[in-house]
Amino acid sequence: MTLSGFSPRKFARAILRPSSQLRRRLSDYRFFTYLAILGPGIIAANAGNDASGIATYSTVGAGYGYSLMWTFIPITFALIIVQEMCVRMGVVTGQGLADLIREQFGVRWTALVMLALMLANTGVIVSEFVGISQASELLGIPRFITIPITAGLVWWLVVKGSQKRVERVFLAMSLVFFCYVISAFLAKPVWSDVAAGLVKPEFRFETGYLFTMMALIGTTVTPFMQVYVQSSVVEKGMDIEDLPLARADVTVGTIFACVIAAFIVICTAATLHLNGVTSIDSAATAAESLVPVAGIYAKYLFAVGLFGAAMLAMGVLPLATAYSLSEALGFEKGLSRSFREAPIFLGIFTTLILIGALVALIPGIPQIKLLLVTQCVNGLLLPVVLIAIVSLANNSEIMGKHKNGPFFNICAWSITVVVSALSLMLIGKTIADMF
Repeated sequence: MTLSGFSPRKFARAILRPSSQLRRRLSDYRFFTYLAILGPGIIAANAGNDASGIATYSTVGAGYGYSLMWTFIPITFALIIVQEMCVRMGVVTGQGLADLIREQFGVRWTALVMLALMLANTGVIVSEFVGISQASELLGIPRFITIPITAGLVWWLVVKGSQKRVERVFLAMSLVFFCYVISAFLAKPVWSDVAAGLVKPEFRFETGYLFTMMALIGTTVTPFMQVYVQSSVVEKGMDIEDLPLARADVTVGTIFACVIAAFIVICTAATLHLNGVTSIDSAATAAESLVPVAGIYAKYLFAVGLFGAAMLAMGVLPLATAYSLSEALGFEKGLSRSFREAPIFLGIFTTLILIGALVALIPGIPQIKLLLVTQCVNGLLLPVVLIAIVSLANNSEIMGKHKNGPFFNICAWSITVVVSALSLMLIGKTIADMF
């Protein structure tokens, strides 16, 4: 029996050499598939550019100009490696990071890690609300108005919204970081000097320079980012087939976040450093200092960027903490759950939002001391979390054929050793400064 007009040769050619129309459809399918998976990597990486992060980048630009620009290359590489391990573990095991730590390292170890994570994240959440208040006051709005409103909006979005809606809003918040790109161009830097700082590593054996470099590298790979990205991948229900797109999400998000951080350094280096302003104590101070050189618009753009960055981190940090504690304790979790279905998860999130808002409303809160203390706790926690991540990614029982390969393993352990050493050295300097 034959089919009229059917040619096996033409059929085979159509399969092996698809038409241009079919290729376009396949390309569109891949694009929309990526859009469906897009989110966790971009959100986690950009949440790292929070109020304290912006203050750090501003300090780097003001104090050292373009001389530390080259560090963004290893920073980008390190963050991609660490976050790729987390999304790979989430996709392969279907479990969050705290879940895996509890199963593989025991309850006592998990309790210690979770306690440190909760203390550090609570302090940083307070600093994000302080960042909101500073940005709003730069824009002429009292903090007693903005803090309650923003706290209520973030709580309503997470508690009453779905996982897809929360991700869309967080992704939209990430767009506000383009304010720093515009601010940098308004500052009119000498781009050849920027390029030289990017490709020509410069070392100064000065205590301040070395510890600034450590702060820049050691505080980029933060524990809460890894917890959030892995839990988000699990909640989205990704499987092994989604792994290439999840890796692409992490890569795109990390590159975007590090480029934005570099533009913050460029902006402050081109204005503050070149005009003798080498010391600032907050992102708000940096924004104020931009006015004489780059104009009032640069100040407002910087303030809008600070506000959006603090808003994004203010949502991600409590979520990361709620995810980790709920996973460690074995409670129901998820953005699509109601209070009745996940009372512990949403209760932790609500409590952290309330604490952050109330403490930030206290007049004269010592923000810098608060950041120093939380930085110490995060610095102590970071080596533990990184060692746990690399150990779990090498565990053939849970990862199977998707465990780290030899080359990837060398990179991962090298990053863990270097970042851990920098964090511990930074802690020593921070404690010395406190006394």
